[in-house]
Amino acid sequence: MTGMASALRVLVAAAASVLLLMTVTAPEAGAAHGPKAPDAFVALRSVDPTIIQEMRYPTAHNFMGVPVDGYRQPLCVLTRPAARALHRAQSRLLRRGYSLKVYDCYRPQRAVDQFVRWAEDLDDQAMKGEFYPRVDKTRLFADGYIAEKSGHSRGSTVDLTVVRLPAAPPGPYEPGKELAPCYAPRGHRFPDDSLDMGTGFDCFDTLAHTDDPRVRGKQRANRQFLRSTLAEAGFVNLAEEWWHYTFRPEPFPDTYFDFPVTPSALAGHGRA
Repeated sequence: MTGMASALRVLVAAAASVLLLMTVTAPEAGAAHGPKAPDAFVALRSVDPTIIQEMRYPTAHNFMGVPVDGYRQPLCVLTRPAARALHRAQSRLLRRGYSLKVYDCYRPQRAVDQFVRWAEDLDDQAMKGEFYPRVDKTRLFADGYIAEKSGHSRGSTVDLTVVRLPAAPPGPYEPGKELAPCYAPRGHRFPDDSLDMGTGFDCFDTLAHTDDPRVRGKQRANRQFLRSTLAEAGFVNLAEEWWHYTFRPEPFPDTYFDFPVTPSALAGHGRA
C-alpha cells in the first residue's frame, strides 16, 4: 500500500506540473453566461486526479499551430460513465507501473468548425512538417482526417496513450523550430514521455492506423497493450487512430455539444 500511495503522489505532482506548462488561451471573464455542460459531464480530475493530462488543443502545438476555439482551460471533460471507465483502466495500470495520459477529451463543436475552416485554407500549411508530411492538404476531408462532426463532441471519446512511471514532463514545444515528422523514429520526432507507439499523437498518416502491418515489434505491442487495457474498461478503438477511443454505450450518441472547455461550464456539478 505504501508503494501505491507513493505512486499516486508522484502522479498527482506530475499532473500538476503538466498543467503549469500548458498555455491557457482565454480568460474566464464572461464565461459564466456561456452554454453549460449537462449534469452528466464532469472534469476527469474530479474522478481520477492521477491520470496525466497533456491537453494539446489549448496550446499552439497541434496540426493547426494555434490554440483551438472553445478550449479556455487545459481541462479534460468527459461524461461520467467515460470518466469512471478511465478510472478503472488507470487503477489496473498503476498496479503495473504505468499511467494513462490524455491529449484530448470532450471537444466543442466550435473547435471542429475551426478544424474545417483550417482544412479549407490550403495556404495555411505551417504545421505540415510534423503532422501531415506525406498528405496533400486537399485530401484531408476525403481521407477522413478532418470531418464536420466529431465523436469527441458527444463527450465519451478520448485521445490518450500510456506512460511508464515515474513520468517525465513533456518536451517543450518551441514555435518556429524545425518540425520533425510525426512518424520519425522516437528519438527524432517531438519528445513525448509515452510508450513508443510508432507515431506521435494526431499524426495524419496511415502509419497511425492501429493495426498497420508496417508497425511491428515493441511499437505494435504497445498499441495492443493500450487497446486491451481500454477494451476491458468498455472502450472501442477507432482503427485509423491508435490514440482514439470511445466508451460504449455512449450516453449521448446523437448529440454534439458546444459548451466551452472551462470549469465554469461545469459549475455546480458534483463529483462523479
